[in-house]
Amino acid sequence: MGLRINDIAPDFTANSTAGEIKFHDWLGDHYGIIFSHPRDFTPVCTTEFGAVAQLSAEFAKRGVKVLGVSVDSVEDHAEWKRDIEAFGGAPADFPIIDDTSLTVAKAYDMLPADYYLPTEGRTPANSATVRTVYIVGRDKKVKLTMTYPMSVGRNFAEILRALDAVILTDGVPLATPANWQAGQDVIVALALNNEQATERFGALDIKLPYLRFAKAPK
Repeated sequence: MGLRINDIAPDFTANSTAGEIKFHDWLGDHYGIIFSHPRDFTPVCTTEFGAVAQLSAEFAKRGVKVLGVSVDSVEDHAEWKRDIEAFGGAPADFPIIDDTSLTVAKAYDMLPADYYLPTEGRTPANSATVRTVYIVGRDKKVKLTMTYPMSVGRNFAEILRALDAVILTDGVPLATPANWQAGQDVIVALALNNEQATERFGALDIKLPYLRFAKAPK
């Protein structure tokens, strides 16, 4: 059974470019995002971590910790970070963990059942499925996952949009509609009747009996 929404994100201890990380302790009372990669010094992944570096202030503003995972060594990561910073034009000040053992890749179900790693000549294709994004809540539960093929670079505007939606709706009877952007109206869950919904979220814009919009909470 794969890792599912609302499962507790597996805890792990791993070496990283910022020293040893015990994931749940490191996360503390923050939301977290895990970005996983199949290998260092790969073209698409370099552009992606460059984007993460550029968005450092956006993640910090939201109180979100970012963790990179790549199935190479910390020594390789340190060299790769120089390329990431040169391409992205911003410091890559987030930790990247050493997952040469595939401990995290296996715990987070990133690998196919028939995966294998040759002892020599490994290419990114051998761990191609390690191309996943996880948003983890303050309660250490998985809130969202996105998995990409090697040929498709991640859309970081969408990751930020989804992160905002997760934070806004976490633990409250709200949802976001298709193509929602921060600040737009949200959907009130059917767990509340109209009177309860109005009392809690203000005036309703009722499109259908089961589709009721309200202003997004501040």
